[in-house]
Amino acid sequence: MSTAAGTVGTALAVETDTGQPQQALDHRERRFDPTYLLMLFPAVALFTVFITIPALIGMLFSLTNYSGFGSWKFVGLSNFTSLAGDQTILGSYWFTIYFSVITTILVNVIALALAIGLNSKIKLKTALRGVFFVPMVLSGIVVAYVFKYLLGTSIPALATSLGWTGGETSLLGSPHWAWLGVVLVTAWQAVPGMLIIYLAGLLSIPGEVYEAASLDGAGAWKAFRSITLPLMAGYVVINSVLGFKNFLNAYDIIVGLTGGGPGTSTTSIAMSIFTGFQTGDYAYQMANAVVFFIVTIAISLGQLFFMRGREVNL
Repeated sequence: MSTAAGTVGTALAVETDTGQPQQALDHRERRFDPTYLLMLFPAVALFTVFITIPALIGMLFSLTNYSGFGSWKFVGLSNFTSLAGDQTILGSYWFTIYFSVITTILVNVIALALAIGLNSKIKLKTALRGVFFVPMVLSGIVVAYVFKYLLGTSIPALATSLGWTGGETSLLGSPHWAWLGVVLVTAWQAVPGMLIIYLAGLLSIPGEVYEAASLDGAGAWKAFRSITLPLMAGYVVINSVLGFKNFLNAYDIIVGLTGGGPGTSTTSIAMSIFTGFQTGDYAYQMANAVVFFIVTIAISLGQLFFMRGREVNL
């Protein structure tokens, strides 16, 4: 018995290479370092003061008739029930969702195609990459005003001089086609961000894989379908998730390009909320913001479930 106890005692007192007992080292590694709290506290405090508390106050005012100033009283869920029958608000949700879906698809297709082209053996590859990244550093409102002039003035004037009757009127002036202009301008500015991610993904694919495929007689399309696309699936999912979330919050380009018009045909959810704040519908639009927050959370959870099922991690 004494021999066994001595063996156990010896095992517990095993020393590390530094000469310290293993138990003491493990205890020190498990001890919480207060330095982490000092580093974490400023970020948590700022997030709480500028994000969490205003959000809770806004949720409180969504249950009132507050107009942004003066007195107010609780009205319960009347703001939320009114939203369900507001065709303007429902139209902004419909526009925002289909705009986000179409733009996400278009931007991913263009960015992936450009990434493949810029990753190939072409001349002036570095210079071309710089050119394609320019839209990303420009302000959205500036981009919107430039394209508003092009789509509303320059292109119709050019179409008139060429005798093209279909282009004599501005695309942005049509209630049925103004959304297309918003999609194209948004895609023009959003492509560089996704292009960077796709280029990083393509650079991570070994060149030997394509060499082996070419020796087996695989052409460019077959190599893309069998090698590039499967290996880039994770990057496609990441770009789709991030892009869709950003497009749900579309605001500045729409304000500068169409102002939400013609009528309310291109009014996004974010635009309807901010516009309501300016016109005294604070509590009503705060209820709209709460609903939008819930919708965004639901979409985010769906996307996380989708990624987890495909073993894709952000």
